[in-house]
Parts: sequence; C-alpha cells; structure tokens
Amino acid sequence: MSERKVLNKYYPPDFDPSKIPKLKLPKDRQYVVRLMAPFNMRCKTCGEYIYKGKKFNARKETVQNELYLGLPIFRFYIKCTRCLAEITFKTDPENTDYAMEHGATRNFQAEKLMEEEEKKIVQDREEEELNNPMKVLENRTRDSKMEMEVLENLQELKDLNQRQAQVNFEVMLNEYKELEQRQKEREQEEDERETKEMLDRALVKRLRDSDSEEEGENGPERSRKHKAYNPTDILTTDTNTGPQTSFSLGVKKQKVESWERSVGGMNGRGALGSLIVRKKPAGSDSAIPQPASDTRTASGAVKPVTSTATPGASISQTVTVQNGSSLSLLGEYLDSDESHSD
Repeated sequence: MSERKVLNKYYPPDFDPSKIPKLKLPKDRQYVVRLMAPFNMRCKTCGEYIYKGKKFNARKETVQNELYLGLPIFRFYIKCTRCLAEITFKTDPENTDYAMEHGATRNFQAEKLMEEEEKKIVQDREEEELNNPMKVLENRTRDSKMEMEVLENLQELKDLNQRQAQVNFEVMLNEYKELEQRQKEREQEEDERETKEMLDRALVKRLRDSDSEEEGENGPERSRKHKAYNPTDILTTDTNTGPQTSFSLGVKKQKVESWERSVGGMNGRGALGSLIVRKKPAGSDSAIPQPASDTRTASGAVKPVTSTATPGASISQTVTVQNGSSLSLLGEYLDSDESHSD
C-alpha cells in the first residue's frame, strides 16, 4: 500500500500533459460565499433596515468588461431578511469602498455625496482651464478678489471686537483681588461683631445670675422684714419682730389686751386654766381641786404644778397646765366634761 502523503509523485515516461482535457468553466460563473453587509442599507421593497455587519450567504461573480488598473470588480447578490427581495452591490477599488447597485438604498452617506460633488466641480473646472487659457486668467482673478474680500471682512470683524470689548486682564485680575479682599474684611468684621455680642450676652447673664444669688441669700431677711402678718399672729407673739410704726404698735397692744380680757393670756395662767380637772379613779373620795400657784419660767412656759386634795382624800389629783393657747385648753376641758358625763 502506497503512502498517502507524498511530495514526489510518479510520472510515467510516456506522460503528455497536453493530452489532459481542460475543464471549461463560464467566465460569469457564480460562487457562494459568506460575507457581512459592508454598510447600512434599507430595502426598497419592504423598507426593512439592514445594518452593517449582518451576515449573509451571498453569491459572488466577476463583473464583465470592468477593470480598475487591471483589478477585477466583483458583484454580490444577497436577499432581504424580511421580504427575500434580491439586493446587489459591487466593489469600488477606486474609492476603497462598496457601491450600491440594486434593491436597496445606502444610509448615512451625506458626507460621501458632498465629497463626490466637490470632486466633480474640481474636475469640471480643470477641464475648462485645460482647453481655454482665458478661463484660467478669469478664475485666478476671481480667486484673488475673493481672497481680498475675505481678508477685509476678517479685519473688520477684528476691529469691531476690539472696539466692543477692551479687555485688560491685569486690571480685571486686580479688581477681582480687591473685591475678594473687601469680602474677607467684611466677613472678619461680622465675625468680630458676633463674638462681641456673644460675650456681652454671656456677661449680662452672669451678672443676672450673681444678682439672683444675692437675692436668694438676702431673701430670708427680706421676707422676715416684709412678711405679711397673719391675723392670728397677735395671739402667739407679744414682741415685735419687724419694723412697725408707733400707731400699728398701739393698735396691736389694744387688740392683745381686749383678747386677754375676754379669753385670757396666751402664756400666763388664765381663767380657763384652773378649770381643767383630771378624772378621779373610781372609789376614791371626791376632792375639790384647789387653784395651784404656777411658776413661770424665763421663757414664759408654765411648769406643771400638782395640787393636793383635802386631808380626807386618799389620792392627790395633779393639775397640769400645758404650754399652748387658751383654745387648746378649752378643748381639753370640753373632753373632760364629756368623760364625766359618761
């Protein structure tokens, strides 16, 4: 078995390559190739947009009787993805691009059309100048005149701008710096004023606090001085505790004397004090309580004094006069009466 991969094949001695029949293929033969759309296009039949880069199974053929510098031009056939209409385009080696032929319109080629129009104008002008020398002179005169007009218009615009805007950058920067400096000074003055106001408020508050503390310390004395006397103060005090006028002292003394005449003294032995009798135990002989002489202390309090009964009594009864108002003594007396009635 011979090898499959060989470099040198065997040719018999009587081999004649001219006797080999040649395969005759048509020049407009088409090949199936896989390609992508070279530009954006829109189908003329259904209006479907076909974007650049979309893949197609196209048929390729060589354009007959068209060459560019010996280079062949190829034509491609594709079908619309929506209506299956045939679209054709071919290569354009002159512009290194593709040219649309049939079935669709190319999109986004305004710039290309403008360039083609400019090229066409230049070519027409060159052709005219080539055959007519007077045309060349006219075109040069027209071009120079147009150039002078453009320069004059440009100079006028420059002069107009200079008249309207005389800008001195140094002056502008200096003014900006001065404005910024004034703004900083204004802000600093405002800060100082606010700080001074805050300190003044704090000082005033501190003075008010100190005044309130002094008033709190002197409050009891002032309250004692300016205290309003209750109507019953004349029953508990005989001495004056505040600055009073001579008229008020006389009125108060008259009130105390009238009260003592009617009810009795506050701290001294009154008429009702001798009426209080302690209840005798059951079985003991009745004894008549004798008014006992009480002794007054230096502070005006009454010491308890015991009163002895008559010689026939077995138990001595103690009469105690408590320190207090005559109204309390009267209440105790009423309680003792109720106990006797029981």
